[in-house]
Amino acid sequence: MNGGVDLSNCDREPIHLVGSIQPSGFLIALSTDWIVKHASSNIGAWLGVEPDALLGLPLSEVMDEEALHAIRGRLQLSLINGSVERAFRVKLSASALPLDIAVHLSGQSIIIEAEPSEPDSELDVGSMVRAMIGRLQRTADFDACCREAARQLRSLTGFDRVMIYRFDRDGAGEVIAESAVRGMPSYLGLRYPASDIPKQARALYERNWLRCINDVDAPSAAILPPFGPEGEPLDLSMSVLRSVSPIHCEYLRNMGVAASMSVSILRRGKLWGLFACHNMVPRRLSLERRTAAELYGQMFSFLLEGVERDREEAYEAKAHLLHTRIMAVMADGASSMENLERLRGEVGHYIRSDGFAIVLGGQTLVDGSTPTPEELLGLVRMLNRAHASRVFATSEIAQVHQPGMDFAERAAGMLAIPVSRKPRDYIIFFRKESVRTVTWAGNPDKPVEAGPNGQRLTPRKSFEAWKETVLGQSEPWTEADLRIADSLRITLMEVVLRLADQAEEERRTARERQELLIAELNHRVRNILSLVRALLAQSRAGVTRVEEFAEIVGGRIQALARAHDQLTAENWKPSPLRPLIAAEVDAYLGHRAERVVLSGPEVLLSPPALSVMALIMHELVTNAAKYGAFADSGGRVKVRWSLDDQDALELCWEESGGPPVQAPTRQGFGTTIIERSVPHELKGEATVTYALAGLRARFTIPAIHVSLAPERPAVVEAAVTPCAAADIPLGGTVLLLEDNMIIAMSAEDMLLKLGADRVETVASVRQALVAIADDPPGMALLDVNLGTETSFPVAERLRELGIPFLFATGYGESAIFPEEFRDVLVLRKPYDSEQVRRGLQTVRGAVAGRRED
Repeated sequence: MNGGVDLSNCDREPIHLVGSIQPSGFLIALSTDWIVKHASSNIGAWLGVEPDALLGLPLSEVMDEEALHAIRGRLQLSLINGSVERAFRVKLSASALPLDIAVHLSGQSIIIEAEPSEPDSELDVGSMVRAMIGRLQRTADFDACCREAARQLRSLTGFDRVMIYRFDRDGAGEVIAESAVRGMPSYLGLRYPASDIPKQARALYERNWLRCINDVDAPSAAILPPFGPEGEPLDLSMSVLRSVSPIHCEYLRNMGVAASMSVSILRRGKLWGLFACHNMVPRRLSLERRTAAELYGQMFSFLLEGVERDREEAYEAKAHLLHTRIMAVMADGASSMENLERLRGEVGHYIRSDGFAIVLGGQTLVDGSTPTPEELLGLVRMLNRAHASRVFATSEIAQVHQPGMDFAERAAGMLAIPVSRKPRDYIIFFRKESVRTVTWAGNPDKPVEAGPNGQRLTPRKSFEAWKETVLGQSEPWTEADLRIADSLRITLMEVVLRLADQAEEERRTARERQELLIAELNHRVRNILSLVRALLAQSRAGVTRVEEFAEIVGGRIQALARAHDQLTAENWKPSPLRPLIAAEVDAYLGHRAERVVLSGPEVLLSPPALSVMALIMHELVTNAAKYGAFADSGGRVKVRWSLDDQDALELCWEESGGPPVQAPTRQGFGTTIIERSVPHELKGEATVTYALAGLRARFTIPAIHVSLAPERPAVVEAAVTPCAAADIPLGGTVLLLEDNMIIAMSAEDMLLKLGADRVETVASVRQALVAIADDPPGMALLDVNLGTETSFPVAERLRELGIPFLFATGYGESAIFPEEFRDVLVLRKPYDSEQVRRGLQTVRGAVAGRRED
């Protein structure tokens, strides 16, 4: 040790390999076949057999069968629970005094420790601890709970002083509660540097809930032999009698402590703090009473976790309220800078600050106590080197940014929230310098002095309150501050700013939206051309004259045209039924249209349903003109419709007053349209009755086509380009975002056959983002249009993470992507397995090539 010496030197001490135990009991280490491998040097006083005579013997030669049975049973539980198991008041032989036994497995060694039982003990551990925890649950608040917990543990153990010692994020500790006999010096409120409890000791506190030192001056009992057959020392990490580090003994002596006990307080498996128990004279607690103290510490830890859950629920409610208030503050049409400026008043209710700064798109806005705009630019450059998607907080800017020393009085601490990805934009909260006094238990920086164990082993001797004035730091940011800030970051990045940016982008992209409308028109024209082609093919049947063919086709196309005109007038939204029927009747009857009586509520039909009903009405009117009610001057037609209990539309066509009706001798295309269009296209029902007095037809259209349907947004498409990359095995997890269940199932089968280990199938942006956060995929296939949303937010997140992906769409050849996704490969629906394979290979190969570059 050539440099300066302080308490951090003990970080390298192997305290779990000390090779000795405290003399208040004995230890035997066995092989897995129950042969003695090690024994403590004091075992003769307990068993009447010296270590040399005991080594290599079966344990059954020194203990009777009943004791062995008890120990084996406890070992079985230890193996199941991974813990140290105890048995109380066990007699190793008929004439022996009762002992408390602890047993566990350490590596390949079975470790048995024994010590005297508490005489005439009637301790009911479960009842006692249950009553103690019940009292804690009735305390008013956290501080009162801690005070009562320390008082109860002192009553249980009889120690002179019991403290609750809580660790800070920097590893230092503070006494937050204390119970002591009268006349004891108080350590309440004192802080202890992180070096007082070295790292390896903290690791053992997380594994072993309880540590007891009966007498700091008692000589230890060595483990014999000190090393195993292969030269390894015995690992005593979980030992209940493990002897004490000389450094720690010296530390306790300097405090005037002769005996101590520590009970761990864990939260979510991590060391939160300790119950630290001190006695001014040696004191030994029985293993049974120590077990009660350990159980109490565990229950107190669970109680703390419950308090933490309550705080988390309160935080969630606060974060939700903040989100709601932010959404209300955001003004339609306002710029992002204006919107963010409005936030300070809302966020100030939850995050206290002295200054506020916005850095957005090259603009800077400051308010309150902050660095100057020039100083802020340097600070932002430092922040740009930090993680792009995390809140950055420090209570001492100068520690991470040296120029911060110049403005520490105005802004000593900051909490920076990134609100964009490219370029980096921030909302930054500042706190002024807070000159404060921290009270330490002795000077934490005072050099140590030479002592009985050499210079490096000597801890400080003074534990009197030592006050330190802290400059250049702000009040620390709390865990609640950080969590609310992170919630704000998510709200701003994923909701508010994205919507604001979209609004601004829409004002600048009129041309692109025009092209998008053209792509949508192209999609619809394709559908119309396909329908016309089918009408031409089906209308040929049974027609012998060109004129008749032209009349039939022309009539059907005109019916569709009238429906299309109505839909375009309504901007391709659900359209009213009554005008559709009236237009069709008027086209055939003109001034005689009063022969048709329409009755029913004003209902709207979805575009698919309106097109189907246009063809059906055309065929009904045409047939009535040729063979039915309109073929006679006195014939009439009633068309009635209503909504049933399920909100489905029921429509009835009833002819009367015409010539007698006969059923057709063959099934023509017109009849097929009337009888099969609604069931096939709309999944509804159709019934046609050829009554002598007149045709009767009844149609049921499902409610989904009668209620308002969301408008399908325009989307983008590009052709799949040939894959030039070599075949790369697919493998791993593939994220599939597709809102059509049938297409999703087919695509999932394709991906699995192409070699994907697992396909995570989701149907919405929210589900996709959750899946990516839980288990990032290796690749992704994203349907562009998802009903009322697009998959572009998912693509943004995948690109952030460097995960390859491609799009899929069923829209036209030249639709428009956002600028940042113009280079992304797109599959055109319907796609097959080969297209999927080539597409995924291409994007994966491109990513691999960029990584190699």
